[in-house]
Amino acid sequence: MATATQAHIRVGTLEELKARGCTVVTGGGHTIAVFAHDGKVYAVDNRCPHMGFPLDRGTVKDGILTCHWHHARFDLSSGGTFDPFADDVRSFPVSVSDGEVWVNPSPPESDPIGRWSKRLEDALEDNIRLVIAKSALGLDAARADYRVPLGIGARFGTTYSAAGWGQAMTMLTCSASMLPYLEVEDRPLAMYQGLLHVARDNAGMPPRFLLDPLPTGETRPEVFKLWFRNFIDVRDSDGAERCLRTAIEIGIPEQTVADMIFAAITDHIYVDGGHTLDFANKAFELLDHLGWEHAGQILTSLVQGMAGVRRSEELSSWRNPIDISSMVWRAREALGAAYAEGASRRGDWDDEDALAGIILEDDPAATLDAMVEAVRRGASEAQLGSAVAYAAFMRMARFHTSNEFNDWDTLHNTLTAANALHQALKRAPSLELLRATLDTAMSVYLDRFLNMPAQRTPAPLANGAVDGEALRSRLLDGMNVQQQVEPSAKVVSDYISGGATPEGIIASLGHAMLREESGFHMFQIVDAAIKQHEERRGTNAGRIVLVALSRFLAAHAPTSRAVQQTFNIALRLHRGEALYDERG
Repeated sequence: MATATQAHIRVGTLEELKARGCTVVTGGGHTIAVFAHDGKVYAVDNRCPHMGFPLDRGTVKDGILTCHWHHARFDLSSGGTFDPFADDVRSFPVSVSDGEVWVNPSPPESDPIGRWSKRLEDALEDNIRLVIAKSALGLDAARADYRVPLGIGARFGTTYSAAGWGQAMTMLTCSASMLPYLEVEDRPLAMYQGLLHVARDNAGMPPRFLLDPLPTGETRPEVFKLWFRNFIDVRDSDGAERCLRTAIEIGIPEQTVADMIFAAITDHIYVDGGHTLDFANKAFELLDHLGWEHAGQILTSLVQGMAGVRRSEELSSWRNPIDISSMVWRAREALGAAYAEGASRRGDWDDEDALAGIILEDDPAATLDAMVEAVRRGASEAQLGSAVAYAAFMRMARFHTSNEFNDWDTLHNTLTAANALHQALKRAPSLELLRATLDTAMSVYLDRFLNMPAQRTPAPLANGAVDGEALRSRLLDGMNVQQQVEPSAKVVSDYISGGATPEGIIASLGHAMLREESGFHMFQIVDAAIKQHEERRGTNAGRIVLVALSRFLAAHAPTSRAVQQTFNIALRLHRGEALYDERG
């Protein structure tokens, strides 16, 4: 029988171990398999790191331990795996004294953050879901700053992607941004999902090589802005990338670089359905997390997408039956004079609800006129962006389930584009970027038929406190079955209007998203709703934003939840739980 002395565990005599071949002992929170093989003694965690099968029931041959469940193979002397899907098994120091074998179950680990960081890098390269999950949990347990896994994912995702920034990098950034709003136990799950999508999109892809900066003495920001916009206009991605790389390297300020990028995107009408602007905004948000020193790698990943995307003035839907494109160009021309006239009153305007109501109506000319007039009356760039974003959320809140299911995504695309524009306008306000509010409002207009008929939004509670915890449970229970769009909206509305603190229901909505097979749109809308609610906290408009979010999530739940199943396996392995039960 194994005994413990001074933190070491007695396994038995060496002769006993040789006779048995393997002895299992427990101590220090571990179950350890001790092997006598080829004249030496080895000790490893008895649980296979892949799925927890007891390794004492495996086979040792030529120094290789093979698990009999999924045939993962390990170097017995170190625990290193020959099969990356399985991860390394932990090994423990052993000693033989006076013919007795002892194992140390708690050896100090010198650098757990470094070890898990390396495992995460390897798992991303090979797209190994379980190891990505274990790495996220291991880094969290080692108290690594969230920017450690985020930085690893960002470097991988912006390096191994010939097409540059895409949906996966947006989801990774959304994961990082929503962390403060989630329950503590959901934060590793959020980071895991963001990293998982980066691995899925980029594993096995060739690297993207950065172009060198220009050997130039030119330092004027206005010249780089002109160059960059011209290169994007003629779809010259190489020229645009080298221009941008040079601007960053010579130290042009962050806001000026942002203005350069956003202006180039908005030189054309509503490019790529708003995705290009959203990608650029997310790239800057990622730099908020990681630091400007990563700008060269991250921002240049935007350029190929910017140069090659579809422009809405090229689309029939923006030309027929009403030539919206020409209307937008005329409104853009009028915007300059209105912007100059309203400069002395900038920020004094306060009529968002009325403007959002006009945007939701069926008259695009009236909408464009009202927006130009708001600027003339002093509406700031951020205020106009906020009004368009709120109108887009109102469209979602009023979306009737008699529409085709895929039309949820039609509304979603406008909504997330409007949020991205609003965030960009706060970051780098300019007349050039302000033009995009007109484009995005027209996208809200084009979605108008999806509110015919319009679904009534739940009425706020007139009085009385609510049981916030009970409503949170009801929300999550409801999303375990289909067709809970309106009940979910009612729960969220009651929670907010009943006086419960919004942090709780936001955390539950985040959990509802993370437990599903959540893709690009789900991450985008949760992130957008959190940001727009923060702008309207404590108001009826803030309630509407969360109602819209709950309706979208409920419409897309439940799913198979396979992503969470993999994470839960990793979590149980991390906790030391037994996954394999031979009793069935």
